[in-house]
Amino acid sequence: MAVVTEDKIDELLTVLDGDIRHIRDSLSRLNELRSLVIKQDDKTLAQLLNRIRSDIKDYAWHERQRCSVRKDLADILGINVERVTLSMLEATLPQAKKTQVTDRKIKLRALAEQLKKEHLRTSLLLSDCARINRQLLNGILDLAQAATSTYGSDGAIKRQADPSFVSLQF
Repeated sequence: MAVVTEDKIDELLTVLDGDIRHIRDSLSRLNELRSLVIKQDDKTLAQLLNRIRSDIKDYAWHERQRCSVRKDLADILGINVERVTLSMLEATLPQAKKTQVTDRKIKLRALAEQLKKEHLRTSLLLSDCARINRQLLNGILDLAQAATSTYGSDGAIKRQADPSFVSLQF
């Protein structure tokens, strides 16, 4: 099997460090998002969403870098790109580089698990907000009732199948 150059491993470590930073930033953004939703700070929430949109472009560049390094490693090792994993690389690296890759792999695994939990918490919060808003809207607009009764000028009962917040009938 071919030997992976130290420069290529350093490039991989740089990409892994970028992944670690990205996941930490995502965790921070999720916490900030939940806080802003609870505080109902629409202005800061809009700013956060704009920051997230701009960060997506930077992360897309990072994704291309990771794919490039992975392809280069696959070419050096003479294997298919799909087979290039951190676990596979650990087996082929010298001890010093193996330790560095293993450390980052452990960090990434822990951060990914934490991100999964925080994503679920954020989803649950937003789901609860939507449910509460729906209940409030139903209460205000009286959408929960199937029909509303009104009386005409002759005293006859008129039923509205689709009541609205403000009736425009005379």
